[in-house]
Amino acid sequence: MILETIKARQSFFEIAALDEDAMSLDRAALTMGLEEYPDLDIADYVRRLDTLAARAEALAGIDRRPATVIESINNVIFVQEGLRGNTEDYYDPRNSYLNEVLDRKMGIPISLSVIYMEIARRVGFEIEGIGFPGHFLVKHVSSDREIIIDPFGLGRIVTPNECQEILDKTSDGTVSVNPALFQPMGKRAILTRMLYNLKGIYMQREYYHKAISVIDKILMLNPGTCSEIRDRGVLYMQTSLFAKALADLEYYLAHAAAPEDVTYIRNHIKMLRGIVSAPN
Repeated sequence: MILETIKARQSFFEIAALDEDAMSLDRAALTMGLEEYPDLDIADYVRRLDTLAARAEALAGIDRRPATVIESINNVIFVQEGLRGNTEDYYDPRNSYLNEVLDRKMGIPISLSVIYMEIARRVGFEIEGIGFPGHFLVKHVSSDREIIIDPFGLGRIVTPNECQEILDKTSDGTVSVNPALFQPMGKRAILTRMLYNLKGIYMQREYYHKAISVIDKILMLNPGTCSEIRDRGVLYMQTSLFAKALADLEYYLAHAAAPEDVTYIRNHIKMLRGIVSAPN
């Protein structure tokens, strides 16, 4: 089991070290699940995405108008395959793992969007991910218009007013739709957001070892992120890994720019130094 974990982390580290252009979003998202699913056959799931794309392309035929391609992709993903948003158990961690989404036919906005983006990429239809607050979306930009698509909503095209309605649900009406919210996200940022979702779920459920594993991956993608090193240090405390906790919290204080929680962290460091230096 330990060897499998090491191999899984090494596989993700190798992907995280790639330049953005060299990174394959589908393989990266699947590799993200190797630690949780050691027997996961990444090549098999990539082939499944290839097949879905081939079916969508055949359905579209020679008509490459955006409306036709979108309708074809939607038909394959949501009608033929029956993928949908998991509204019954939104915070099930399986909703964030691409292999589980493809197997169980249920996901959350970002995991469904990654599948949508990867099928669109294979048929030569440009789709970008949008890090819309609380509800990931995708968009197609043509010479004359911008089409916003909601994969969680079965691939429906959404208007600015409908985007505001989505935003109102996640922000209690305190944020207005503006162009900055529709900026495309790169692959590294998308993977990081997927991992943040998992981190939140595991911390809420007090699955601290799994949360630490997720933070490790976030740091592979974004080395030196002080807030993540701090959070990992606190989780190390929760799991009695006191020397590791001390190292992370000391790093955080040394590198974070004017942290607001300095007193809280210093108190933890003082306690940890006492524990680590105490004779066995």
